[in-house]
Amino acid sequence: QVQLQESGPGLVKPSQTLSLTCTVSGGSITTTHFYWSWIRQPPGKGLEWIGYISYSGNTYYSPSLKSRTSISRDTSKNQFTLQLSSVTPEDTAVYYCALSGSTFIYDYWGQGTQVTVSS
Repeated sequence: QVQLQESGPGLVKPSQTLSLTCTVSGGSITTTHFYWSWIRQPPGKGLEWIGYISYSGNTYYSPSLKSRTSISRDTSKNQFTLQLSSVTPEDTAVYYCALSGSTFIYDYWGQGTQVTVSS
């Protein structure tokens, strides 16, 4: 059973970089055809997909967030990390990490972590 756990600061100041880590257990982030995504849900809104890093280390980002997003990984720790730069209060959301196969149906999710952007 794959488990995902998000970690990182719950409060970020405007213009700073949001950084979150997803620690994976019960499976390897290098397993073929696994895609590791970040997804967020702003208050009162629906889910928004941010981007993914694949089993081979390739990345793909939402066009609307691409200029501010970077997803990387540490295979020795079985972790992947989201960095979102130049944040504004509109980036306040619950952030989730999630696992899908090549069909991009998300079978496994972390519990989510609240990030608030405020001075």
